[in-house]
Amino acid sequence: MKQTDRCWDHSSVVGDIFFFFFFFFTMETAVKSSNGTRSSGKRSAAKDRADRIDPYGFERSDDFDYESYEELMSEYLVVLTRRSIKWSRLLKGKGRVQKNVKLKRYVRKGIPNEHRALIWMAASGAQEQLERKPEHYQAMLQSRHDAKLVEAIRTDLNRTFPDNVLFRKTSDPCLQKALCNVLLAYGHHNPAVGYCQGMNFVAGYLLIVTKDEEKAFWLLDALVGRILPDYYSPAMTGLKMDQEVLGELVKLKVPAVWQVMMEHNVMWTLVVSRWFICLYIDVLPVETVLRIWDCLFYEGSKILFRVALTLIHHNQALIEQARSLPDVCQAFKQITKGPFVEDCHAFMQKIFTEPGSLSMAALTKLRAACRGRVAAEES
Repeated sequence: MKQTDRCWDHSSVVGDIFFFFFFFFTMETAVKSSNGTRSSGKRSAAKDRADRIDPYGFERSDDFDYESYEELMSEYLVVLTRRSIKWSRLLKGKGRVQKNVKLKRYVRKGIPNEHRALIWMAASGAQEQLERKPEHYQAMLQSRHDAKLVEAIRTDLNRTFPDNVLFRKTSDPCLQKALCNVLLAYGHHNPAVGYCQGMNFVAGYLLIVTKDEEKAFWLLDALVGRILPDYYSPAMTGLKMDQEVLGELVKLKVPAVWQVMMEHNVMWTLVVSRWFICLYIDVLPVETVLRIWDCLFYEGSKILFRVALTLIHHNQALIEQARSLPDVCQAFKQITKGPFVEDCHAFMQKIFTEPGSLSMAALTKLRAACRGRVAAEES
C-alpha cells in the first residue's frame, strides 16, 4: 500500500460505521474485478473515478492496494469506534477542555475526527486567541495586501496538493480560495514570517480537517508562532537547529546510523528537512500524519523528534546497508513507506516506546548548543 493512502473524515460513530461498511463493499467489488470474478460488464467511468478519489479528496495511484487497505481498515475501524465512544463520554457535549493526564492519554490514542478541531484549538491555545481577537482574522484578510506577498502565495497555489480534487478550480467549493485567504491573512498577521514555502501544505491540511478558514488561521499561528518558532522565518533558524538536534539524538540513541551519515558525509538537512518543514505531510500516510498532529498540538515539537527517531531506529539495519550518499538518501525515502507507517495506531504506540526517554529539558539543552552552531555557520 502506498504512502498516499488516506482515511475517512468521520462525523459520528454511526457515520463511521456506515461509511466503512459501504467502503468495504465497494472495495470488495474492486478486488473481485481485478481477479476476474466480476460479471463481464465493465464498471462505468464514473464508478472508476469515484474509487480513485479518497474521502479526503486525494487521487489514488494506479497500483493502489485496495485489498490490503480493506484489511487494515477493518481492524482500525474497531479502534476508531471504541475511541469515538470514549471521547464522546469524556466531552459530554462540552465546547471546552482542560489539559490533564487523562486527556493526554486520550490524545496519544487518537482524536476522532469529529472532535479533532475542538481539541487542536483548545490544546494549542488557538481557541483562546480566537476568542481574544474575534475580528482579527477578517481584519487581516481585508487589509491592504502586499503585492510581493500576494504573488508568492498565488505562485504556490497550483502546486498545493495537485492530486487533491478539493484544491482544483473546478471544485465547488474550491479550497484554493480558502487557502489563499488563510495564507494572506497570516502574512499580514506575522510580517516577520510573511509566507514561506511549506506553509501552503500545512495550511491546506488544516483546512481539510477543520473546514473553517478562521480556525485554520489560528492553528497555523499556533504552529508557526509558538510550537515551531523560526521554522518558517526567512533564515529558518529553528528548522536548521532542530535538524542538528536530531543528528545529536541519533548519535546518542542510534550511533550506528550516525556513523553511516558521517562516513558518507550526508547532511541531515538532505534527508529530513521535508519531514520537519512539512510536518510529515506527503511523507507519511494521511491518517498517520493526523495522529502525529494530534500529539504535536498537545505536547509540542518533541513529537517530531519521536517520529523521526522511531523511523530511523526501526529501520537501522536498512540504513546501515547504504554504501554511498545516494544509497543513504534512498534508504531514508524507503523507511517512510510500507506497513510499519500505514498502521497508524501501532506506529503511534511505537513512537512513545522505541526512542526511549526524550524530555523537553534535554531538548532545550541540545537546542541551545545547536543554535550556537547554526548561528556560527550563518555568520
